[in-house]
Amino acid sequence: MKMPTPVIVTGVLLRQKPGSAREALWRPSGGSPTQSSSSSHGMGRRYPRLPMELHPETGRAETPDERADRNLTELLGELRVALPGVQVLFAFLLVVPFNQGFDDVTSFQRNLYLVTLLCAAGASAWLIAPVVQHRISFRRQDKEFLVVAANRQALVGLTLLAIAMTCAIVLVTDYIFGPVTTILAGVFVSGSFGALWYAVPIRRRMELDR
Repeated sequence: MKMPTPVIVTGVLLRQKPGSAREALWRPSGGSPTQSSSSSHGMGRRYPRLPMELHPETGRAETPDERADRNLTELLGELRVALPGVQVLFAFLLVVPFNQGFDDVTSFQRNLYLVTLLCAAGASAWLIAPVVQHRISFRRQDKEFLVVAANRQALVGLTLLAIAMTCAIVLVTDYIFGPVTTILAGVFVSGSFGALWYAVPIRRRMELDR
Protein backbone atom coordinates (compact mmCIF):
# COMPACT_ATOMS: atom_id res chain seq x y z
CA MET A 1 0.00 0.00 0.00
CA LYS A 2 1.41 3.35 -1.06
CA MET A 3 1.72 5.83 1.77
CA PRO A 4 0.61 9.49 1.10
CA THR A 5 3.34 12.03 0.81
CA PRO A 6 3.47 14.12 4.00
CA VAL A 7 2.91 17.87 3.69
CA ILE A 8 5.37 20.04 5.61
CA VAL A 9 4.12 23.48 6.64
CA THR A 10 7.02 25.89 6.42
CA GLY A 11 5.26 29.06 7.35
CA VAL A 12 2.36 30.51 9.30
CA LEU A 13 -0.15 33.01 7.99
CA LEU A 14 -0.75 35.64 10.62
CA ARG A 15 -3.65 38.07 10.77
CA GLN A 16 -3.64 40.95 13.15
CA LYS A 17 -6.65 42.12 15.10
CA PRO A 18 -9.59 43.37 13.04
CA GLY A 19 -9.02 46.94 11.89
CA SER A 20 -5.36 47.04 12.94
CA ALA A 21 -3.82 46.28 9.54
CA ARG A 22 -4.88 46.15 5.92
CA GLU A 23 -2.80 43.16 4.85
CA ALA A 24 -1.89 39.75 6.17
CA LEU A 25 1.61 38.95 7.37
CA TRP A 26 3.61 35.88 6.40
CA ARG A 27 6.07 34.53 8.90
CA PRO A 28 8.43 31.85 7.61
CA SER A 29 9.44 29.17 10.07
CA GLY A 30 12.09 30.63 12.31
CA GLY A 31 11.86 33.99 10.60
CA SER A 32 10.34 37.38 11.21
CA PRO A 33 6.98 38.51 9.78
CA THR A 34 7.04 40.04 6.32
CA GLN A 35 4.29 41.87 4.47
CA SER A 36 2.50 39.90 1.81
CA SER A 37 2.56 42.73 -0.70
CA SER A 38 4.82 42.69 -3.71
CA SER A 39 8.45 43.57 -3.08
CA SER A 40 10.67 46.01 -4.87
CA HIS A 41 12.22 43.08 -6.80
CA GLY A 42 9.00 42.44 -8.68
CA MET A 43 7.89 39.33 -6.77
CA GLY A 44 4.17 38.69 -6.87
CA ARG A 45 1.80 39.07 -3.95
CA ARG A 46 1.54 35.86 -1.95
CA TYR A 47 -1.83 36.66 -0.46
CA PRO A 48 -4.57 39.05 -1.55
CA ARG A 49 -5.23 42.31 0.26
CA LEU A 50 -7.64 41.91 3.14
CA PRO A 51 -10.98 43.66 2.60
CA MET A 52 -11.47 46.88 4.55
CA GLU A 53 -14.77 48.46 5.47
CA LEU A 54 -15.23 52.10 4.50
CA HIS A 55 -15.38 54.59 7.34
CA PRO A 56 -18.98 55.87 7.68
CA GLU A 57 -17.93 59.54 7.88
CA THR A 58 -14.90 59.81 5.61
CA GLY A 59 -15.69 57.11 3.07
CA ARG A 60 -12.07 55.93 3.30
CA ALA A 61 -10.83 52.41 3.90
CA GLU A 62 -9.32 53.19 7.29
CA THR A 63 -9.75 52.25 10.91
CA PRO A 64 -10.59 54.79 13.64
CA ASP A 65 -6.95 54.77 14.76
CA GLU A 66 -5.73 55.40 11.22
CA ARG A 67 -8.24 58.22 10.87
CA ALA A 68 -7.02 59.85 14.10
CA ASP A 69 -3.41 59.55 12.96
CA ARG A 70 -4.23 61.13 9.59
CA ASN A 71 -6.23 63.96 11.17
CA LEU A 72 -3.44 64.78 13.62
CA THR A 73 -0.83 64.76 10.86
CA GLU A 74 -2.91 67.11 8.73
CA LEU A 75 -3.51 69.43 11.70
CA LEU A 76 0.17 69.63 12.59
CA GLY A 77 0.99 70.44 8.98
CA GLU A 78 -1.54 73.27 9.00
CA LEU A 79 -0.11 74.64 12.24
CA ARG A 80 3.32 74.80 10.61
CA VAL A 81 1.81 77.21 8.10
CA ALA A 82 0.20 79.48 10.72
CA LEU A 83 2.93 79.59 13.37
CA PRO A 84 5.57 81.50 11.35
CA GLY A 85 3.12 84.37 10.87
CA VAL A 86 2.42 84.51 14.58
CA GLN A 87 6.11 84.44 15.44
CA VAL A 88 6.99 87.24 13.03
CA LEU A 89 4.14 89.44 14.27
CA PHE A 90 4.93 88.76 17.92
CA ALA A 91 8.61 89.56 17.41
CA PHE A 92 7.71 92.81 15.66
CA LEU A 93 5.42 93.87 18.49
CA LEU A 94 8.02 93.14 21.15
CA VAL A 95 10.53 95.61 19.69
CA VAL A 96 8.04 98.41 18.99
CA PRO A 97 8.12 100.01 22.50
CA PHE A 98 11.90 100.31 22.35
CA ASN A 99 11.82 102.56 19.30
CA GLN A 100 12.29 106.29 19.84
CA GLY A 101 9.02 107.27 18.20
CA PHE A 102 6.90 105.18 20.57
CA ASP A 103 6.83 108.00 23.10
CA ASP A 104 4.85 110.13 20.65
CA VAL A 105 1.94 107.71 20.19
CA THR A 106 -1.54 108.67 21.38
CA SER A 107 -3.52 106.98 24.13
CA PHE A 108 -5.63 105.17 21.53
CA GLN A 109 -2.54 103.80 19.85
CA ARG A 110 -1.09 102.62 23.16
CA ASN A 111 -4.28 100.76 24.03
CA LEU A 112 -4.48 99.29 20.54
CA TYR A 113 -0.89 98.14 20.83
CA LEU A 114 -1.67 96.36 24.09
CA VAL A 115 -4.65 94.57 22.52
CA THR A 116 -2.55 93.55 19.54
CA LEU A 117 0.27 92.25 21.74
CA LEU A 118 -2.09 90.21 23.93
CA CYS A 119 -3.88 88.72 20.91
CA ALA A 120 -0.57 87.72 19.34
CA ALA A 121 0.58 86.11 22.59
CA GLY A 122 -2.77 84.32 22.93
CA ALA A 123 -2.56 83.08 19.34
CA SER A 124 0.87 81.63 20.03
CA ALA A 125 -0.37 79.87 23.17
CA TRP A 126 -3.46 78.36 21.50
CA LEU A 127 -1.68 77.25 18.34
CA ILE A 128 1.22 75.63 20.19
CA ALA A 129 -1.07 73.98 22.77
CA PRO A 130 -1.79 70.83 20.67
CA VAL A 131 1.94 70.07 20.44
CA VAL A 132 2.45 70.39 24.20
CA GLN A 133 -0.64 68.32 25.00
CA HIS A 134 0.46 65.63 22.59
CA ARG A 135 3.81 65.37 24.35
CA ILE A 136 2.22 65.22 27.81
CA SER A 137 -0.29 62.53 26.80
CA PHE A 138 2.33 60.56 24.87
CA ARG A 139 1.50 56.83 24.62
CA ARG A 140 -1.74 57.19 26.58
CA GLN A 141 -3.89 56.00 23.65
CA ASP A 142 -5.97 59.19 23.74
CA LYS A 143 -5.34 60.48 20.23
CA GLU A 144 -9.01 60.79 19.27
CA PHE A 145 -9.66 63.22 22.13
CA LEU A 146 -6.45 65.06 21.31
CA VAL A 147 -7.49 65.56 17.69
CA VAL A 148 -10.88 67.00 18.65
CA ALA A 149 -9.38 69.30 21.29
CA ALA A 150 -6.54 70.40 19.00
CA ASN A 151 -9.03 71.32 16.27
CA ARG A 152 -10.88 73.67 18.63
CA GLN A 153 -7.65 75.16 19.94
CA ALA A 154 -6.45 75.80 16.40
CA LEU A 155 -9.68 77.66 15.57
CA VAL A 156 -9.32 79.86 18.66
CA GLY A 157 -5.67 80.53 17.88
CA LEU A 158 -6.39 81.45 14.27
CA THR A 159 -9.15 83.80 15.38
CA LEU A 160 -6.78 85.56 17.78
CA LEU A 161 -4.22 85.75 14.98
CA ALA A 162 -6.74 87.41 12.66
CA ILE A 163 -7.61 89.97 15.36
CA ALA A 164 -3.93 90.64 16.09
CA MET A 165 -3.07 91.19 12.42
CA THR A 166 -6.06 93.47 11.91
CA CYS A 167 -5.15 95.54 14.96
CA ALA A 168 -1.53 95.74 13.81
CA ILE A 169 -2.62 97.14 10.44
CA VAL A 170 -4.89 99.67 12.14
CA LEU A 171 -2.09 100.66 14.52
CA VAL A 172 0.43 101.27 11.75
CA THR A 173 -1.96 103.13 9.45
CA ASP A 174 -3.24 105.30 12.30
CA TYR A 175 0.33 106.25 13.20
CA ILE A 176 1.35 107.06 9.61
CA PHE A 177 -1.86 108.19 7.89
CA GLY A 178 -5.09 109.85 8.89
CA PRO A 179 -8.30 108.38 10.32
CA VAL A 180 -9.93 107.86 6.91
CA THR A 181 -7.11 105.63 5.70
CA THR A 182 -7.11 103.82 9.03
CA ILE A 183 -10.81 103.00 8.77
CA LEU A 184 -10.52 101.82 5.18
CA ALA A 185 -7.52 99.64 5.95
CA GLY A 186 -9.20 98.14 9.00
CA VAL A 187 -12.39 97.33 7.10
CA PHE A 188 -10.45 95.81 4.21
CA VAL A 189 -8.26 93.58 6.39
CA SER A 190 -11.03 92.46 8.74
CA GLY A 191 -13.34 91.80 5.78
CA SER A 192 -10.67 89.71 4.07
CA PHE A 193 -10.14 87.58 7.15
CA GLY A 194 -13.85 87.21 7.74
CA ALA A 195 -14.61 86.22 4.15
CA LEU A 196 -11.67 83.92 3.40
CA TRP A 197 -11.20 82.32 6.80
CA TYR A 198 -14.80 81.96 7.94
CA ALA A 199 -17.56 82.87 5.48
CA VAL A 200 -16.35 80.74 2.56
CA PRO A 201 -15.60 77.52 4.50
CA ILE A 202 -18.70 77.84 6.70
CA ARG A 203 -20.90 78.28 3.64
CA ARG A 204 -19.33 75.26 1.98
CA ARG A 205 -19.80 73.19 5.13
CA MET A 206 -23.47 74.13 5.29
CA GLU A 207 -23.88 73.07 1.67
CA LEU A 208 -22.30 69.69 2.39
CA ASP A 209 -24.48 69.15 5.47
CA ARG A 210 -27.70 69.56 3.54
